[in-house]
Amino acid sequence: MTHPLLTPDHITTFQNDGVVLIKGLFKDHVETLRRGVEVNMAEPGPYAAENLKAGDSGRFFDDYCNWQRIDEFSRVIHNSPAAEVAADLMSSDTVQLFHDHVLVKEPGTAKPTPWHQDGPYYFVEGRQTVSFWSPLDPVREASLRCVAGSHLWDKPVLPTRWLSEENFYADDDLYMPVPDPDAEGMPVREWEMEPGDAVAFNYYVLHGARGNQSTTRRRAFSLRLIGDDVRYVERPGRTSPPFPGHDMKTGDRLREDWFPVLWRRPG
Repeated sequence: MTHPLLTPDHITTFQNDGVVLIKGLFKDHVETLRRGVEVNMAEPGPYAAENLKAGDSGRFFDDYCNWQRIDEFSRVIHNSPAAEVAADLMSSDTVQLFHDHVLVKEPGTAKPTPWHQDGPYYFVEGRQTVSFWSPLDPVREASLRCVAGSHLWDKPVLPTRWLSEENFYADDDLYMPVPDPDAEGMPVREWEMEPGDAVAFNYYVLHGARGNQSTTRRRAFSLRLIGDDVRYVERPGRTSPPFPGHDMKTGDRLREDWFPVLWRRPG
């Protein structure tokens, strides 16, 4: 039996398009997440980044892997329905936490989030993956944008650094150049969203986000989860997040002391 937030159409759309909107996934946790974001921005972690060049307008802040030190994030990860919903979307019997990610675009931030797939940055491979992107402010014009079906492409997209725009790995023969979905007429999915709604998308869905030219903030909380078939894999360079000292080898399931199991299917 699927979670009440889902219908069979949600699951079919997620499997076919790699992306679907889940209304109200974090609706009971918006204030908690907002408090967590303020803590995160006041006390950035070691991976925090400011993603604007000198002279750019606004502010584009992001940071990840903070759930162990920011109690608000930990409580939402463990108490929201996200893990159970993820299990149904992925058709998985288990759900492990990979990491959390905060992205904030202050008013007047023209810079868009570049088009990219998350998967090539990560040291995991598998079919059963899901990211939840949830705005903590009403979203009308600064929305996440996802290319439907891009998780099924034959070749992954080359990961690049958001600020310097350099290639993430030296060996780029394994990857295709970053496309221009608007110019190439690709099927882009984009929604107006309320705080606590969530876009669910596979790690290999090509996505980006518009700049925030509005007069209000655009705070977003992302949660990355994995299912039964996901395994550790070596990449041709340092991954993001790097998780130094993890001691895993290719083909290993992710170690549960670092990446806890959040949900198991009963029986």
